[in-house]
Amino acid sequence: MKHGELAQSLLVWYDENARDLPWRVSPSARAAGVNPDPYRIWLSEIMLQQTTVAAVKAYFERFTHLWPTVQDLAAAPDDQVMGEWAGLGYYARARNLLKGARAVVADHGGTFPQDRKSLLALPGIGPYTASAVASIAFDLPETVVDGNVERVMSRLHDIHKPLPLSKPQLTELATRTTPKKRAGDYAQAIMDLGATVCTPKSPKCEICPWTAPCLARKNGTAAELPKKVPKPVKPTRKGFAYVSQTASGAWVMERRADKGLLGGMLGWPGSPWDETAQDAPPFVADWSEVGEIKHTFTHFHLFLRVMVVPVVENPPEALLALGANEFQPSDLPTVMRKVFDVAQPHFSQ
Repeated sequence: MKHGELAQSLLVWYDENARDLPWRVSPSARAAGVNPDPYRIWLSEIMLQQTTVAAVKAYFERFTHLWPTVQDLAAAPDDQVMGEWAGLGYYARARNLLKGARAVVADHGGTFPQDRKSLLALPGIGPYTASAVASIAFDLPETVVDGNVERVMSRLHDIHKPLPLSKPQLTELATRTTPKKRAGDYAQAIMDLGATVCTPKSPKCEICPWTAPCLARKNGTAAELPKKVPKPVKPTRKGFAYVSQTASGAWVMERRADKGLLGGMLGWPGSPWDETAQDAPPFVADWSEVGEIKHTFTHFHLFLRVMVVPVVENPPEALLALGANEFQPSDLPTVMRKVFDVAQPHFSQ
């Protein structure tokens, strides 16, 4: 089957089977002249990095309720955005989300640029996201390759070289199939195919629009593709988190350095996170251990022992004392919220 025929058969399938997603313009609406909102496409793509559609839907709905436009998001307080992001992981994405929104407003008058090169220049937008926004929002024939597309291409062409080594080859194969017309619908169609039909386990080959030309189905290898280089075992790190209140009920906190994990975010003072877990309180006090939390980051597992002091008189000036009207647990990253949940029952206020 020729590349144009592959694309056309997939688009016919998509017209009947497109998923209903809160950021998506349906193929029928698109055909009727309804254009996607670049802001919603960009926001969804940033959220979907390393995250599933099922996990993102509620976050997307909440974000677009709070900040319906890129101008609204650009003007939002950093801590509120970070708090709403909690649970999606990769907080650097949330920081770049704000930087990107502010760049669109400051440098582009609040209108997203309409070509891949200009999109790629925005903070936090890499090659994949630039291609996805250019294709889906502006219908440009850019090649969009996510995990779903890699899986579909590896099976369609029966590619056995493991990922990520095979990515350049799979991208080239995907480029050949990307049509010049309805490129945005095609990009969403092939991602839907991977998500709903050409699934990682038990692919539904009998209902796939590409079942006839699929070499992996023909050769009986679909279930074992794509092959991947084995991932290293995640290491474990340990540490301490220190939760305290002043006599007036203010929580003693710190703001993390701008760069690095949880950069720029509020949190509890703590020890370094390493293999040894050295007790390193931020000031001398009668600390008591009240529990432990576990949190998994992308590259490691973390165990934090939670230490508390119900009342401190004069915390160091380098730390922040946030009163009840300033402190919102929802503004904390997930790991710090877990610490708070363990510590809170040991405080009277």
